[in-house]
Amino acid sequence: MPHVLQPSERERFRLTLNPDGRPHPVENILAVGTLVCGVVAFVSTFWTSAHAIASWFGTLGFGVGLYSQYISATTPQRSLNIVGLVGSFVGAALGIAHGGFLPHT
Repeated sequence: MPHVLQPSERERFRLTLNPDGRPHPVENILAVGTLVCGVVAFVSTFWTSAHAIASWFGTLGFGVGLYSQYISATTPQRSLNIVGLVGSFVGAALGIAHGGFLPHT
């Protein structure tokens, strides 16, 4: 059974959000959007002066991520959603803790 350990030439590894072979454009856009919002929110927490960016992107990413998780069709979409949701939650929580939604003047 050595064929089980290595994929054949016909079955090369593909990085895709649609392993079922059907297109899911709305679900893919929402999953990638959730990931982007989560990354922006999380990275913004490294600077306390960027608390407004972290708060807004975190809240937006968390809301979009919850809906995206609800309508997701494939496992890769769900994986991106979870990573984006965690980043969004951490970003929103630390952004709110550092000053909230409005910038200091």
